[in-house]
Amino acid sequence: MPAEKPIVVVAMSGGVDSSVAAALLVEQGYPVIGMMLRLWSEPGSEIYNRCCTSEAMSLARRVSAHLGIPFYVIDAQSAFRDVVVQYFIDGYANGATPNPCLACNRSIRWEFLLNHALALGAQYMATGHYARLDRKSGSPIQLIRAIDRHKDQSYILHVLGQEQLLHAMFPLGELTKPEVRLLARQYDLPVADRPESQDLCFLGQGDYRSFLLRNAPQVHLPGSIVDLSGNILGRHEGLAFYTIGQRKGIGISTPHPIYVVRKDLQNNSLIVGSQEELGGKAFNAINVNWVSGVRPQKPTRLQVKVRYKAEEVWGEVTPMDKQNAHVELETSVRDITPGQAAVFYDGESCLGGGIIEHETR
Repeated sequence: MPAEKPIVVVAMSGGVDSSVAAALLVEQGYPVIGMMLRLWSEPGSEIYNRCCTSEAMSLARRVSAHLGIPFYVIDAQSAFRDVVVQYFIDGYANGATPNPCLACNRSIRWEFLLNHALALGAQYMATGHYARLDRKSGSPIQLIRAIDRHKDQSYILHVLGQEQLLHAMFPLGELTKPEVRLLARQYDLPVADRPESQDLCFLGQGDYRSFLLRNAPQVHLPGSIVDLSGNILGRHEGLAFYTIGQRKGIGISTPHPIYVVRKDLQNNSLIVGSQEELGGKAFNAINVNWVSGVRPQKPTRLQVKVRYKAEEVWGEVTPMDKQNAHVELETSVRDITPGQAAVFYDGESCLGGGIIEHETR
């Protein structure tokens, strides 16, 4: 008599990816529970939070009913506001360009939600992320890129460690997005043609600048726009409203295109320059997480990705201590941005990553 399969909680969103993940696991004979988080939204903007609108919850509930699985909504509003939104606000207030999805995956999805899943008796939690796992007896679990490189989300998942990966399942890792859409239609899921959104879930209908003005008005601190020689070219509205590499919206007229090159927090100055002056090769990464739990003991040549949609470049990663590393790229790139993640790859394996602190030109 075959052994019973373990219970799997699927983190539902009302979207096609998590819905197909749940359907695949049901088809494979797992006892599946659908679970969705109710996240924080600005008062009065609840209907615009794409992760937990009433429509999204209704769709997730309909998908669960269609698949014949239980469905629960977990209130994570307070934890989400205290951890993810505050991370976002603090990052911009400190001159960085934070990626709140990293904090959400680390602390909300793979801690808060995972703990609820385990408390229900589940052994695994599955999500609709495009990534794969390599489990070999006696070796650390490896986080592997998805088959669909255009959808690969190992960059976002680099924050996970062995404790989380031990309970993780990514049913879509071997599929392409078109294949997932096709499966959704074959399973007759009501979300088969639901469009994807790339916006941050808690921003509602506004952009991040208006959100910051409402929730962190202290970031509106005007100062000087200067070139690399220190010449004052104009005034900025607050360093939080600009990001490295930005060209449009700087608000000054010059004979040639200029870009945001750096932010001088000490002098509250926005430093601009040409595209050639924008590139960099060296930086430090802080709060580095090594997926295996073991950091390299010497400088290692790895592929480095400095933004989610950036191309990987080769570089030497030198651990400085348990949580920090120095990165020296072999070619200059223009997207080195404090607050974003630098993620390290060895072939198909995502080894981990950390938060870009500053360039060390």
